[in-house]
Amino acid sequence: MPLKLISLMLCVFGITTGEFVIAGILPDVASDLDVSIPSAGLLVTAYAIGMIIGGPVMTALTARYARKPLIVALLVIVVVGNLASAFAPVYAVLFVARIITALVTATFFANAIVIAASTAPEGKQASTVSKLVFGMNLSMMLGAPIGTVIGNNFGWRATFIVIAGVCLLGLLLVLQLVPGVEASTPGTSAVAELRVFRSRNVQLAIVVTAVANMGLLMVFTYFAPLLTDVTGFASGAVAILLLVYGVGAAVGNFVGGWLSDRALMPSQIGLLGLLTVGLLLTWAVSGNIAATAVMVFLIGALGFSVIPGMQTRVLNTASSAPTLAIAVNASAYQVAAALAGWLGGRVIDGGMGLRSVYLAAAAVTVVGIALSCYAWYRDRAIAGSTAKQEAAQTSSA
Repeated sequence: MPLKLISLMLCVFGITTGEFVIAGILPDVASDLDVSIPSAGLLVTAYAIGMIIGGPVMTALTARYARKPLIVALLVIVVVGNLASAFAPVYAVLFVARIITALVTATFFANAIVIAASTAPEGKQASTVSKLVFGMNLSMMLGAPIGTVIGNNFGWRATFIVIAGVCLLGLLLVLQLVPGVEASTPGTSAVAELRVFRSRNVQLAIVVTAVANMGLLMVFTYFAPLLTDVTGFASGAVAILLLVYGVGAAVGNFVGGWLSDRALMPSQIGLLGLLTVGLLLTWAVSGNIAATAVMVFLIGALGFSVIPGMQTRVLNTASSAPTLAIAVNASAYQVAAALAGWLGGRVIDGGMGLRSVYLAAAAVTVVGIALSCYAWYRDRAIAGSTAKQEAAQTSSA
């Protein structure tokens, strides 16, 4: 793996650990700052809202700047934001620090993905993106659990200090190893960047990301109660199963990137089809502990296998403003996560029962498959029309 990619992956690992770890240290934060657990939980909501709003806005406003100096500046803000979180004297300061950190997170991810993809060998864009996503996988498998252990033993403030240190190390490596990459549209205004969303293909690629991932996000939202109340796992087993899920996600991420480099849309449709089957199988075997444990691994693998291809699809369709499109795509994913929790709640409260979340997730994934098939049909139709026009021009010449 190229050193430039390792440095970016380390940054992704540090930033996403800062996002995920708050769940593990939430009681300590609430106790130390003398706020209720629900109030402390708003830190998670604030971070998500910061990414949803800040990603597109910050990316549009910074589109004219060269990418390497920009990501360095963004990393400085991340480091300062985590240090401010660590030394926050009151809850309000911590709340603001988390929002500021969230505002630049999606913009950093978008620029990192574009840098990685633009410097990747031809035909290796999706697998290169998968290596960046692996930084997120690592934060789920190792970063958040280790951060929680640090918080439990040395205080929650120590967790944010360590995260700031990891991000600072990533920043120093980026300065040394990442090549300079110019902005996609130097000197272009934010309004001009927004014109990329006039493209139906860009709109469709982002909608596919939101809809096709919503089923998996629905299951992940209710992960613990599905395993304890439906399958019968002890509550202490949930952490182990989260690790199993994370390992599956890492494996699926690399395999999905490899497949997407070879056949982008066919592999996306095929993998979403397998995910649908996996969700249905999980529903069928959810009363069996051993079988469900196997399915947790497979669902993690299949769910994350589609992400590199979806990111690459957005890059391909938004060549005039890829960074902004990736940032909006990340916001769409966050919106999907919020809607997944709401929709899963409606299914449960509607009398269908907790187990039916698997069926609802499969149904939503089928809608994602349909949208992906339509996108592929449009690609083939446009390619066929272009080929006919070129043939006509050649024959007339």
